[in-house]
Amino acid sequence: MQWETVTIVGVGLIGGSIGLALNERRLAQNIIGVGRRPEALRQARLMGAATETQTELEPALARADLIVVCTPVETVADVVRLALEKSPSHALITDVGSVKAKIVLEVNRAHAELQAKNAASPASKAMPEFIGSHPMAGSEKTGVEFAKKDLFANRPAIITPTAENSAEKIEQLTTFWEKLGARVVNMSPEFHDAAVADVSHLPHLIAAVLAAATPTESLPLASSGWADTTRIAAGDVELWRQILQANRAPTLQALARFEKVLSEFRKALEQDSSQPLAELLAAGKRRRDSLAS
Repeated sequence: MQWETVTIVGVGLIGGSIGLALNERRLAQNIIGVGRRPEALRQARLMGAATETQTELEPALARADLIVVCTPVETVADVVRLALEKSPSHALITDVGSVKAKIVLEVNRAHAELQAKNAASPASKAMPEFIGSHPMAGSEKTGVEFAKKDLFANRPAIITPTAENSAEKIEQLTTFWEKLGARVVNMSPEFHDAAVADVSHLPHLIAAVLAAATPTESLPLASSGWADTTRIAAGDVELWRQILQANRAPTLQALARFEKVLSEFRKALEQDSSQPLAELLAAGKRRRDSLAS
């Protein structure tokens, strides 16, 4: 048994999949799912994504050895701040947010404020550590009913430690994701945000644009090509609004690169130029084929 008690804050698709994987692999004795909707928490218990559930956060934090925050990105830092105050000092805190630099900055600021507050208190205690995570796995679906025990198998799980983190906690978090079947990649929060803008945030934006730009009268003819290309546009709107705004600058840079290549396609079509068009299509095919290999 790797962990005695793991608290998962937000038992949706990702949080539920973490719970299922922990349960399947017997990596935690207690899995506490925290959420606001009693029906979703009941579903999590029935599925085995949690051994118990809570609608109150603080009691679940007080018992935890590991806290995984699976809330929307705008609320992650607030939950982590509370966890820094209310969790045991030996606990490890992580999240699964699709944006890292903003969250890490806000958490570091909260940590410094709490340290200053504790320094003035005779009852001050050591605080737990936070290390950001982002498993590159998911779906356009939301909700614990779509959780899968093997969601993280052979998928990258990015962790973003900083100079403030101990080697012990970095190793613990690495082991956690590896035990769930993921391939751990270690990088800075800033590099993470730039790379994920390219391979996740921009694709979602483009899928949404394509879906929104398709005339209604053409939709009856849409088949697998349109469906495959626009699948992720069906994702939760508020979740993706938060992600795109939180990672605004890197996404704009990725969008500028996309617009440059798109303008080359437009020019080739306007000039009815076969060779440039073929070269652009071939470049895209090579990049896509390289991933499959």
